[in-house]
Amino acid sequence: MPPRPSTFSIAARDPETDAVGVAVQSKFVGVGAVVPFVSADAGAVATQSFANVAYGPDGLDLLREGHDPAEAIDRLTAADEEAPSRQVGVVGVDPDDDPAAFTGDECHDHAGDRQGDHYTVQGNILENAETLDAMAATFEETDGGLPERLIAALHAGNEAGGDKRGEQSAALYVAKPEGGYDGKNDRWIDVRVDDHERPIDELERVFKIYDVTLLEREAPEETRELTGEAAVAVESALADLGFYDGEPAGEFGGDARDALESFRGMNNFENHSLAVLEDALARGWENAESDADPETRLVDAIWRGLSRLDRA
Repeated sequence: MPPRPSTFSIAARDPETDAVGVAVQSKFVGVGAVVPFVSADAGAVATQSFANVAYGPDGLDLLREGHDPAEAIDRLTAADEEAPSRQVGVVGVDPDDDPAAFTGDECHDHAGDRQGDHYTVQGNILENAETLDAMAATFEETDGGLPERLIAALHAGNEAGGDKRGEQSAALYVAKPEGGYDGKNDRWIDVRVDDHERPIDELERVFKIYDVTLLEREAPEETRELTGEAAVAVESALADLGFYDGEPAGEFGGDARDALESFRGMNNFENHSLAVLEDALARGWENAESDADPETRLVDAIWRGLSRLDRA
């Protein structure tokens, strides 16, 4: 018998952006290789608990053929003798189709699922039912884009009880039409943490770097310059990283901007102009992780400052 991933996940869509995705955490190595299957022209499938990975591509094909999520699940499980040990959640891209899930009678407690507008959450070998309730409520109440809401749901589920056996890996996979690298496919966000003591925290950290590096934002109507304490702090952080050798001052001058330009190039942040990065730091520095290392705090501040802008 293969190992059983004890897992909680959320599959959801954003009808405003046509994005659809899965976020998942498990006491199981490399859960991103097993649970999430997503396609912008079909929907999202999360298959877990003695996962039948054929549910992923087969479920997406059924959605493409016009079956709604409940019908797709009925067909998947009817053909599977081990369905009582399986769990699966399905969301289609058609906003008129309700999300659906299946939790087999032989899934280990606590196992269950919840559905709401545009999402389904499911989990097995959970500490409690509150894990699922917290995920659902947080997804509904969180502002922001689909990836932020999916990550928030994972945090909430983990904090409410989470996986009874602990934490190990997490993944975020979101598809959007022409959302992939250079618009050549639909793989908009594909981030995995395969083995970590705090995989959801690490997933969020890596996602922020991915977001700043690969995802585009609408141009701001106006930008701010770095001044005062924030300017001194950013100069100090750039100095710690070896990009700036001047004296930190209250004005972010030419040498400091040159250092920020070097930091921008080294980290492949070319999606954003130097003025937009400076604006993001000016807006995001105060709320960035204060106890993080210099590079992590710079990236976190940029991400927070950019978050006021809609993704393109």
